[in-house]
Amino acid sequence: MFFETVQTEGLAHLSYVVGRGSCAAVIDPRRDVDIYLELARAHGARIIHIFETHRNEDYVIGSTELAKKTGASIYHGHAFDFGYGEPVRHGDVFELDSLQLEVLETPGHTDESISIVLRDTDAGSSPLMVFTGDALFVGDVGRTDFYPDRPEEVADALYQSIHEVLLPLGDQVILCPAHGAGSVCGSGMADRNFSTLGYERAHNPKLQLSRDELVRQKVQEHHPKPPYFEKMEAVNAAGPETGREIPLPIPLDADAFAAAMEVGAWVVDVRSPEALSGALVPGSLGIPVGMLATYAGYFLPYDRDLLLVAETAEDRERAVRSLYRLGYDRVTGYLAKGLHAWSTSGRPYHTIPAVSVHELIERRERKEQGMLLDVRSAEEFESGHWPGSTNVPMADLLERLEDVPVGTPITTFCGSGQRAVVAATILLRHGHDEVGVCLGSMAACKAAGCPIESDR
Repeated sequence: MFFETVQTEGLAHLSYVVGRGSCAAVIDPRRDVDIYLELARAHGARIIHIFETHRNEDYVIGSTELAKKTGASIYHGHAFDFGYGEPVRHGDVFELDSLQLEVLETPGHTDESISIVLRDTDAGSSPLMVFTGDALFVGDVGRTDFYPDRPEEVADALYQSIHEVLLPLGDQVILCPAHGAGSVCGSGMADRNFSTLGYERAHNPKLQLSRDELVRQKVQEHHPKPPYFEKMEAVNAAGPETGREIPLPIPLDADAFAAAMEVGAWVVDVRSPEALSGALVPGSLGIPVGMLATYAGYFLPYDRDLLLVAETAEDRERAVRSLYRLGYDRVTGYLAKGLHAWSTSGRPYHTIPAVSVHELIERRERKEQGMLLDVRSAEEFESGHWPGSTNVPMADLLERLEDVPVGTPITTFCGSGQRAVVAATILLRHGHDEVGVCLGSMAACKAAGCPIESDR
């Protein structure tokens, strides 16, 4: 038997390759499927089964592309009418040599959610692993807010799926979820990707709740729902178009780059917060490369060409791949030689003044703070914030721009400075001209001993 976990940065997505002998299965593949082909080839196996545990909302699935390249069959829950693949029901069994994969219906996160139980019949009939999709995570359970007209019903279904279907498999069963810490599909996941059902039964906070307590808590939860989720749901329901390879953006000099901007292309600058603060092309949306998977879907359109500014070829490749996983296929060019080419062309550029926490302290003492805009989540803000700061979470920034008055000096603030610099570039794009960024933000505050208030 062989077993491989594929972790996708940014999305905190986990997919799996499992097999024995010459046959393999893939669970919840991402859009760029080359890794699954490589892993199967390394084990001398052919992929014959592809399982989707649910209709994903946060990335483009790779099932149709992988099926095209391997001839494998795609399976998903019958409670949703997918435009491809084969529906499966509770108790359906698929074989990989002496391995058995059994389907369990585990609705709650979505109606069609399924889990896949793995047994090694050479060793016995007891379950060995269970692939739970977004029903059960390490340290958390799936969100249930995709059916706002049936909140109690779907939360109750999730409780039943966990306590009456998954946990009875046995404490020894290895838990293999579809996401890890950092995913928008949950809020309290542990910072590790492995566990057992027994460990979760004993230590997962959500599994200590009664049925009524879990339902009540899930109904009251608030999770961000980026605007791109609707596009992902539609794409993944119909089946993504196959044959769309990862874009290969072309190098553009400053003149060609500016010409593309004039006809509507958006500029995405993926450099570090410190580099973005120093200089950026006017109108750029700055998102450090490691944050693209989290925030591109909030702010970038699908109907425009995208141009990249990156510090290295490696960062450019990471950016293209991250955008591709979210369905952005129009990454057409990049600024050759980076900001140096732009600045030496004589064109103007924007700067975002970097503000240290020590300067914030001095401003507070002089009562010249201006508006300190904290773009962390409401939960983070409540746990500790700068006195007098204003909380507008990144997920709500575009919808709440009226809460950030034009003409007022603004300093953006977050946990470490990364979200803050994204927010600063958004404000610049929307007419704010007195915007600074607190590099280091809360992390620097804790190190420097800043004044911190808590709402708890």
